[in-house]
Amino acid sequence: MSVVVTGATGHLGKLVIASLLDSGVPAAGIAAVARSKEKAAEFEARGVEVRIADYDDPQSLAAAFRPGDRVVLISGSEVGRRVPQHGAVVDAAKAAGVAQLAYTGALGGPEADFALADEHKVTEQLILDSGLPYTFLRNGWYSEVYTENLAPVLASGEVVTNAGDGRVSSAARADYAAAVAAVLTGEGHLNTVYELSGDSAWSFDEYAAELSRQTGSTIVHRSVSEAEHTAIFVGIGLPQPFAEILAGVDTAISRGLIAGTSGDLARLIGRPTTPLADSIAAALAS
Repeated sequence: MSVVVTGATGHLGKLVIASLLDSGVPAAGIAAVARSKEKAAEFEARGVEVRIADYDDPQSLAAAFRPGDRVVLISGSEVGRRVPQHGAVVDAAKAAGVAQLAYTGALGGPEADFALADEHKVTEQLILDSGLPYTFLRNGWYSEVYTENLAPVLASGEVVTNAGDGRVSSAARADYAAAVAAVLTGEGHLNTVYELSGDSAWSFDEYAAELSRQTGSTIVHRSVSEAEHTAIFVGIGLPQPFAEILAGVDTAISRGLIAGTSGDLARLIGRPTTPLADSIAAALAS
């Protein structure tokens, strides 16, 4: 039996494996599922087993899992293609007879009525229909979504959203990774749903103010309409459909759908979640 991390070479996957190792799981008891050995070389160097498979290749996934494995399906990044990709993973996990399939979905589950959450809701249903023991980790927003590319914000002096005075209960990506490690190695998490988010929610006015405080520059929040924001995204080269999805996220924020603070994340990881100010400081220092 291994603890298996799919999407292991992505931002979250790497942090999950690091968290597993930090929590004392032997490297030999961890399997990293990756598209190529080259991408997973850093894991192999640490003694982690590498299993080569691709979400788009169901045949390759047949060799990714073993009976009794505890698996996390880290959601794919290719919006619009994730249902068949995730479905292939679920089918392979069922065929292998894994002991647990955790899934990183969207905060709110069925109540998340914005387009970016649609594929997550379908995936959860696929997992339920499979009959596999599951753990749903409904992730809220990563603070890094906002902090990992600050250059345009600092250059323009503006945070542009169509979120109005809506609030975001974000946490650091490492916090969510620690939660994955906790449910894959602990007991009592089967057939359970966790709504994961930061301990407190912040507004974009507050975000801009914190950026101003830490940089010594004046950063303001400029609120625009959903249509205007969509046009801005298209103007920087994003495809229209994806631009609409991103602006739709801000509209969801304006309606309070990303502001929940259930406390599940802090309870799973056994500590407070990382404050937004700390994530901003880390980004500015990098």
